[in-house]
Amino acid sequence: MPKLTANLSMLFTELDFMQRFEAAAAAGFKGVEYLFPYDFEAQAIKAELDANGLQQVLFNLPAGDWAKGERGIACLPGREEEFRTGVDKAIAYAKVLGNTQVNCLAGFVPAGVSHEQAEAVLIENLRYAAPRLKEAGILLLLEACNTQDMPGFCVNTSAQALRLIKEVGSDNLQFQYDIYHMQIMEGNIARTLKDNLSQIAHVQLADNPGRHEPGTGELNYSFLFKHLDEIGYQGWVGAEYIPSNGTVEGLGWLKDYKLI
Repeated sequence: MPKLTANLSMLFTELDFMQRFEAAAAAGFKGVEYLFPYDFEAQAIKAELDANGLQQVLFNLPAGDWAKGERGIACLPGREEEFRTGVDKAIAYAKVLGNTQVNCLAGFVPAGVSHEQAEAVLIENLRYAAPRLKEAGILLLLEACNTQDMPGFCVNTSAQALRLIKEVGSDNLQFQYDIYHMQIMEGNIARTLKDNLSQIAHVQLADNPGRHEPGTGELNYSFLFKHLDEIGYQGWVGAEYIPSNGTVEGLGWLKDYKLI
């Protein structure tokens, strides 16, 4: 049975952020993830984790100005110092929260910058971050995002993400595999998971189309959950979807797939 995290940036948004931890625990989740912790005091988040018996599993490196549409700065020329400061900030939070995985959002390729140039900046930033995170006991992840929802995003496919990871050449960088994004970009979910299992440290899920709960779209999650067990996946699976009609109202899939 896969270990599930509730993504608190997308689930239980009917509640204030600090109230979502209790709601996630009440729903049966054992771990949580979210986009960013940086708007809150680390100790306050840690108190919610402890009070509700939850494990902090994942958050992202600082990703620029989210409100203005930025989705990462790791591929942006001229933002290297900001990226490095963000690595230090993520480490400080992770140490308090007990978080052992941090994801890097590559960002959108800027106008006037070639994809090759953006990749080169990304590689150097990952080479900077990976050893520093390793020293702190934190694994660095890289995610690919689909071009329909996020046109212009620098990393779009499993093959590209895995190539970049190889080029970085660090044993502290692995792939964050998002089933929803990769279903849109390439399909072939089961084979990709199996063939690249040693490089995949975290999995996220949503159905397609709509990015809603498992069971609302075209993906066979009964098969995929069983497949993850059969291939020996040991990491967490993040429920990172948009509830179609309220979070609690849509959690029936947990029982339908015998996950709780």
